Amino acid sequence: MSGSDAALERIAQAVLYEGYLLWPYRRSALKNRQRWTFGGVYPQAWSDARGGDDAWRIVTECLLEAADPAAARLRVRVRFLQVVDRRVACDADGNRRYVDELVAGGRRHLAWEEAVERQVILDDLAPAALETPRLVPLDIAAGTAEEPVLEEGRPVGAVVRSWDGIQGAVTLRAVAVQPGLWRLRIEIANTTPWSGGSREAAQRRALISTHATVQANGGAFVSLTDPPAELAAAAAACRNIGAWPVLVGELGERHTLLSAPIILGDYPRIAPESPGDLFDGGEIDQLLILNILALTDEERAEMRDSDPRAREILDRCMALGPEELSRLHGAVRELRVVGAE
Repeated sequence: MSGSDAALERIAQAVLYEGYLLWPYRRSALKNRQRWTFGGVYPQAWSDARGGDDAWRIVTECLLEAADPAAARLRVRVRFLQVVDRRVACDADGNRRYVDELVAGGRRHLAWEEAVERQVILDDLAPAALETPRLVPLDIAAGTAEEPVLEEGRPVGAVVRSWDGIQGAVTLRAVAVQPGLWRLRIEIANTTPWSGGSREAAQRRALISTHATVQANGGAFVSLTDPPAELAAAAAACRNIGAWPVLVGELGERHTLLSAPIILGDYPRIAPESPGDLFDGGEIDQLLILNILALTDEERAEMRDSDPRAREILDRCMALGPEELSRLHGAVRELRVVGAE
């Protein structure tokens, strides 16, 4: 993986899990009872019934410069999370019953929700070939998986994870705006059948933290945040719904674009001092980590048992040494300007 690819992966992964779980990282916390707030793409029937306040599609439009359209190639990657219902089963006397929590083998298992990563990759796409829209169906079958819970090597229950089916499509289209300039459109839609129910039920049929990355070989993307004067009108004509496209990579590079469900600037960065994802880009790592270190034993136990990723955060923070904590005070970096000498 190249340096720019690695940078893209770090940023995209941070976007994918932005808001996944918030401080204080416990199931009982009020703000963790209303999860999945960014980049939600809900079943169309649910969205229509609510007047569109929960979107059923996300649309990205961006500009691609390609002097030789026949040689240019695109790689589009659509990623999202799917909500997984985590239930805890207790097996006793040959009978199974579902409980809120189960303690076995020195570990407590809590019923809650998790998420699984999903993606669609479309490679080797020629812009000219996309003048005829290309529709790629999205079809995820419902499923269930069980993880046995053991006590002294003997199964006493299970963690049962289940997910609903999701149907939709990714539609790509490219329109020639002028010689050597294309407007690329990526629409991600959720057409999962919906007959009614709660918002929580709709979320289990939604695409969460939905975003797209586009990489160009033989082409260059135009910044929509700060386009050159001669392309300002074309940039203003791009219509983005629930998406914010920005350039990614080293300053000045234009071959990679991230369309995120949150507002970012061109060339976003993960601070090198950050010891790992805390799922809350609106906060300061140092503050969050110090708060985690100040938790009581009971609070740490609930954090550890709430979610596997919360357990990773806790273990990582507890393992930080004085030098790693000291680096979290921050750093002063020189601002680089494209084209400056």
